[in-house]
Parts: sequence; C-alpha cells; structure tokens
Amino acid sequence: MDSTHFVRDQSAFMPARSTYYIALPDDGMYGAKPYPRSGQMTSAVIRSALQRNGQTAIVANRVEGLDQALNSARQGGYNYLVFPIILHWEDRATEWNFRRDKVEVKIDLIDVFSANVESSTLIEGKSGIATLGGDHPQDLLPEPINEYFQSLFSGLQH
Repeated sequence: MDSTHFVRDQSAFMPARSTYYIALPDDGMYGAKPYPRSGQMTSAVIRSALQRNGQTAIVANRVEGLDQALNSARQGGYNYLVFPIILHWEDRATEWNFRRDKVEVKIDLIDVFSANVESSTLIEGKSGIATLGGDHPQDLLPEPINEYFQSLFSGLQH
C-alpha cells in the first residue's frame, strides 16, 4: 500500500477561472544519483491536476529560478505561478531489496501580480513494501497533488 499525503502549510481558495504557469523544477537527486526527467514528470502531474479541476495551465519549457519563472508568468499573462521544488526523489528496486520509493515535493502557488505566496504545500509519498515492480516516485504524486488542488477549488460553485 502506498503512503502519500500532502501537508498544507498555508492556503487560499482559488478563483474559478485562472491561468497557471508551472515552473519546471530541477530533476530530483538521491545522493549523487540524478533522476533524469523527474522535473518534467512532476510538472506534468501538476498540469494534469489543474486541468482536471478546469483550469488553464502550461508547463515551462526550461528550468528557471523563481524570479525568472515569475517574469515568464507575467510576460505570458498568467494569473498564478506554480513553483515546485523536488526535495527528495528515491527510486528503489523495492520488490528485490524491500527499500521503499520515496518522493517529497514542495509546491508554492504564487500570485503573479503581487508575487505573494498564496498557498504552499509539501507533498510526500512512500511506496509500499510489497510491490510487484513498476512503482516509481512519480507514481506517488498524482493522488496527493490532485487532492491539494481540489482543496483549493473546493469552495467554488461549478
């Protein structure tokens, strides 16, 4: 059984119709081992969650620092910047060594106009011990990320 959840540090309820620029985070690392494309996978999961909630979202095509991403979001006319940071990414052969896959991603939701952080969350996931292979850290992200964004839109009338 997977163990995934999000912890909301601070939050706001988001307007019904907004546009989002999703920054592309640096790829995750575990020690000296890089996980290529983990940043792209993380941003794609965030985009999917926003779109599932009826929002317009685009993913950056390159890694940018916070100031660069905020500037790109402003130039593109977006309402919000979603700024994810991969804090931990560990892909293990759990079915062989019983060591769990782990992922930890911090997501800041920033108002592009004011540059204020409107919401911040920490997404954490850990795979189960008894897997049949094929589990990866990115598989631990969709459910808690979708729950997080649903919580931001839960006060909306559709």
